[in-house]
Amino acid sequence: MTWHSLPARARTLFYLQAFSRLALFWLPATAVAVAALTSAWSLRGALGVGGAWLLFQGLLAVWMPALEHAHFAWTERDSDLLVSRGVLVRTVTAIPAQRIQHVDVRQGLLERSLGLARLMVYTASGAGADGVIPGLTLDTAEALRDRLVSVGGDDGV
Repeated sequence: MTWHSLPARARTLFYLQAFSRLALFWLPATAVAVAALTSAWSLRGALGVGGAWLLFQGLLAVWMPALEHAHFAWTERDSDLLVSRGVLVRTVTAIPAQRIQHVDVRQGLLERSLGLARLMVYTASGAGADGVIPGLTLDTAEALRDRLVSVGGDDGV
């Protein structure tokens, strides 16, 4: 069994996503929290807490994407797809080929600009995508989708 890692461009994608979250979510959310805290604390104290929180989120945006990239892998076996991921909590998900209902290949704006795609595998659970492999090259994602669809069977659902 050969585990496949994500291409190097996926690391760039992970960094762009992390910095986008920092700029578009954490910065405005922290500004709102600092404004709310000024009613209970001094402006200096609220800015200190907000600044420390933003520093922490910035460090995570610098540190985590490389670790996420390094700890993400996938492999195909005859009867299932295995997806391994996680930095703090490691998870290996096995998706039986016979339970696969459909497989999507998606590209967001950042993925499309880097020539990457996200493979999304759905089963009968109804809880959304049961397996997601981000940062694959478009060719790899499409080939994997075609193989998974051709191996999947009728489970009577």
